[in-house]
Amino acid sequence: MTPPLPQDGDIREPAAGETWRVVAPQEAAGERLDRFLAAAFPTLSRARIQGLIAAGRVACDDVPLSSASAPVRPGRSYALHVPAAMPATPAAQAIALDILFEDADLVVLNKPAGLVVHPAPGNPDGTLVNALLAHCGDSLAGIGGERRPGIVHRLDKETSGVMVVAKSERAMTRLAAAFAARDLDRAYLALCWGLPSPAEGVIAGAIGRDPRDRKRMAVRAVGGKPALTRYRLERAWFAAVAQLECRLATGRTHQIRVHLANAGHPLVGDPVYLRRLPAAARAVPQTIRGALLDFPRQALHAARLGFAHPLTGAPLLFTAPPPPDLAGLLAALTRAANAEHGAILKSNSSCRVYIDRTSLVRYQTNTNRAHPESDQPTPITPGASACRRKRGSSSG
Repeated sequence: MTPPLPQDGDIREPAAGETWRVVAPQEAAGERLDRFLAAAFPTLSRARIQGLIAAGRVACDDVPLSSASAPVRPGRSYALHVPAAMPATPAAQAIALDILFEDADLVVLNKPAGLVVHPAPGNPDGTLVNALLAHCGDSLAGIGGERRPGIVHRLDKETSGVMVVAKSERAMTRLAAAFAARDLDRAYLALCWGLPSPAEGVIAGAIGRDPRDRKRMAVRAVGGKPALTRYRLERAWFAAVAQLECRLATGRTHQIRVHLANAGHPLVGDPVYLRRLPAAARAVPQTIRGALLDFPRQALHAARLGFAHPLTGAPLLFTAPPPPDLAGLLAALTRAANAEHGAILKSNSSCRVYIDRTSLVRYQTNTNRAHPESDQPTPITPGASACRRKRGSSSG
């Protein structure tokens, strides 16, 4: 028996072995086949439908079709067969995971630093995908015809923090759309060298492969993809090290790392974009300088992720504190600052004040205001001092 065509709001996913049918209305005449079927069966992505067409799983009046661009003919009956999900190629491996939330359609977790997200050359196993295959088991409904977790977004191997992974095709499709539209609340904690100026702003610059080193990304005048990062200074120590909250308006590879490095404020510990001793390190006492320079990874943590549940629409928000290595470094900075009478942070509704041993620095920024709504970048000068000495101030 053929199941009825899903109506608006129907979130049921085609089960393994089911065939779905739809009669093309007059207004669909001439439309591409893949577009028409993607609109008729919204729980399946257009890419998935293209794969089914290529595999001979789509027919018109029981005649198999092979072209995704074939024009739709009104009044004809189109059938789409969804085969059973095949076992995933990566092997399931029992790796401990910090699960923040899980239901039939998605799993939210706190990824540790050092864990690669997906198998790739050099990392064939021991990845997050391997761990999720073991953790989820038969609860994975299948994505793209394969019983595997749906990786909606990625974090670099040495970046820690909150991630969401789809367990079903319907969740994958809707989460991917939400990420593409940036319809989510996502914030990173970043520890960088120097003090960005202004204290709250936007960094814009197209990102592409570095022509001198294909393993690196770089801000490119020509050939890169548009990228925009919003940042806000949260804390600072010795006018030399700053903790930022960063939010992405785009999602390019290494975006935060590349933008901050290009602005003259590379992340502490970044093995790729911090290639020389930062000048700001000279202002840091010996008691903490070594810990900063020897930090073994980029000091970047995905601290917050909020989105609407892809099936119910319920708002979800997840946060994760910095992992022990980064939390320990932040605590050590504060202890060193207290011992040296440096970098005391005071806040009120209109400004943030940083006091160190040599100057009183005042940032005029409204801390009650969210990140700027405008996408116009605030120019920042690489290596420029982020300080404006307060008139009449004295050493602290």
